[in-house]
Amino acid sequence: MSTITSTMLTARVVASRSAGVGLRSRATMISPSSPLLLRQKPAVSSALAMSIRSFHESPNKQTATLDNLTAPAVTPNSSTSPITKSSSISGGSKLASLATNPVSSTEYLKAFSSSEVFSYLMIGLCTLNKPILNLCIKLFPYVPMPLIKALVYKIYCGGETIEEVKKSGQRLVERGIDNMMISLTIEACNGNDNIDPAYIVDETVRSVKEILVPHTLRVIKESGKDINSIAPGYVALKPTGFAKDAANVLRYFKSDPKYAAEFESLVEKAAKVCGTIYDSNVKLAQEYPERVSPFVVAVIDAEKHELQEGVYELQRRLYAKFNKPEMPVSVVGTLQMYLSESSDLLALEERLAKENNYRLGLKLVRGAYIHSEAGRSTIIHKTKEDTDKNYNQGISYCIESILENQGNESTIGHLVVASHNAESLKLATERLYDDVAASGNANKNNVVLGQLLGMADNITYNLIKTYKVDNVIKYVPWGPPLETKEYLLRRLEENGDAVKNDNGFPLVKAALGELFKRVFRLA
Repeated sequence: MSTITSTMLTARVVASRSAGVGLRSRATMISPSSPLLLRQKPAVSSALAMSIRSFHESPNKQTATLDNLTAPAVTPNSSTSPITKSSSISGGSKLASLATNPVSSTEYLKAFSSSEVFSYLMIGLCTLNKPILNLCIKLFPYVPMPLIKALVYKIYCGGETIEEVKKSGQRLVERGIDNMMISLTIEACNGNDNIDPAYIVDETVRSVKEILVPHTLRVIKESGKDINSIAPGYVALKPTGFAKDAANVLRYFKSDPKYAAEFESLVEKAAKVCGTIYDSNVKLAQEYPERVSPFVVAVIDAEKHELQEGVYELQRRLYAKFNKPEMPVSVVGTLQMYLSESSDLLALEERLAKENNYRLGLKLVRGAYIHSEAGRSTIIHKTKEDTDKNYNQGISYCIESILENQGNESTIGHLVVASHNAESLKLATERLYDDVAASGNANKNNVVLGQLLGMADNITYNLIKTYKVDNVIKYVPWGPPLETKEYLLRRLEENGDAVKNDNGFPLVKAALGELFKRVFRLA
């Protein structure tokens, strides 16, 4: 084992023990032959070891939990942690009712067309109880696509073409959602013979130029809002969409010369899209120099755990190339916080960014593959409560890292809080909008709250209409219905598992009530 790897593991043992969490091996997280590690010095200083511990030992990570949101400010021990940020949250928060008293389920449905409300009714019926949900999941692969498109496609997907996605973006603006994260949802994770990586690259670049940039500029010019209060536009990139045999490429890129060459091609394709994003940000920053956050951002989506080593390597190469110091972040990578190794990984990513002089952009999710992860009992947290705690600690740490500065100086430069959990959104929003330290800090707009199109819409409505929050986006997948069927299946699973309070009988009751009012013109 090399000196650097040995020192990293030793430091992480200390960090994990001091934070009260178990150590997981980091050997699979980053290859010793990685271009980033090859540039490292042969030894790690004690200051660097402290940096590795910063996420675990930070008072922000340990105190900013849902159990003590109203706790007084904590004074960190400077002898054990290099980070000296306060984790206090205002006790008199106007958002105190966000998690406990969500907005009326009927109220948010008023913004949708009758056909969309009917689609929500269908989802409610499918999620009435666990047996019905399981039956729907089993039958879903055999349901004809025309029927799926007629019943549920429109509430979860932005359309089949760029023109349809443009209209979906405008509909979001009418609901008070200024921007979106678009994703051409074609992938080859499970062996898709129809995939054409070159087509995906070209269409994704085209979507940046024809959807995201024009949409963002239109909102800036027409909304009347401060330029730093408007969320960027995002394009999500599926690594499994950039190669024919993507699963094997990501899995064996280090051990097989054939797949190593194909991995380089995959990186090149992703870099083409990210280069378009970067160039757009440079150009628009000259036109709007007062904006702190980026205008458009590329987001690398997560894959199943067995493929993540290749995804992490891809993310690091793109960070190094496009996230320049003292400039807004152009590339964001994804960390799945249901993985028990995720807090270690966050500390590692921050350290690598500091050592290699690039900025870090992150999207934190709980995780999207819990139903399909192989060996999930050994790689994810044992309980949902552990995942929730880990997620909230992660977003707290990232937010406070970003708010340390007024401009683009921080290592962690951009965060997407991708969550449907009301308590996590409450935590993030309180820190950004209620804390005195965040008041007037334009950097708070480098933190954005994101939910999937068609999910947690009552929470999204509540944030925007009741609490006047601007930094909210929706994830908008688009593309051929047949190619997005796997995505739609995951949404059906998540609707039953992740946001029960917004589905099942409450959703059926709300949708029927809204349709009844429209039929009899009561509202």
